[in-house]
This record gives sequence, structure tokens and C-alpha cells, in this order.
Amino acid sequence: MRFRVTFVEQTNVAGDPSESPPDYLATEMPDDVIADRTFVDRAEPAAMHGSEQLDEDDDFLSLGTETWDYDVNDDCEDEFLAVVRHCRIAVECLPLGDEAVND
Repeated sequence: MRFRVTFVEQTNVAGDPSESPPDYLATEMPDDVIADRTFVDRAEPAAMHGSEQLDEDDDFLSLGTETWDYDVNDDCEDEFLAVVRHCRIAVECLPLGDEAVND
């Protein structure tokens, strides 16, 4: 089964990621649960204002999102979802089903 997971992503003043959201999920996930993962999209922080740097007073708005698709091995969906639920930076997890594998 395939799931689309969106993470909150902390960025630096230039709007570049200061962490790797999928790494948080990977550290808690058993080795045999995820068959593959694919980067989907990254949304810059709202505070970028069309410029290349965050304004000084907008540092608190330095959160963007990063979205990944995960192919989960058969019979491991419950384990995957349990880890996602406990991951503090995962904000959305949507099942895509098997038909979305060849997007």
C-alpha cells in the first residue's frame, strides 16, 4: 500500500531546510516496513514574501512542509501508521492505494 505523508519542516533564514523530516520517521520505523519512499513536494515557509531571505521579524514563520510517498510492505500498514501517528512532525498521512503506485 502507498501513503502520502506531509511533514512540518523547519528552515533557516534563507528558507533552506535545516533538518530532514523523513529522517525522524526512519529512526523509529522497523527496517522491514518501508519498501521505498519518493519525494513529492516541498512548500517554502509563508514568511518568504517572495524574497530570498526571511525578514527578521518573521523568523517565527520559518516552517514549510515536505511531502513524501511511502510504499509500505504488505501487512505492515498498522506498524507504519503507528509510527506516523507518534512522529511529532508528520501533519498528514493519506492512503493512496495500490493504483497510485505508477503516478
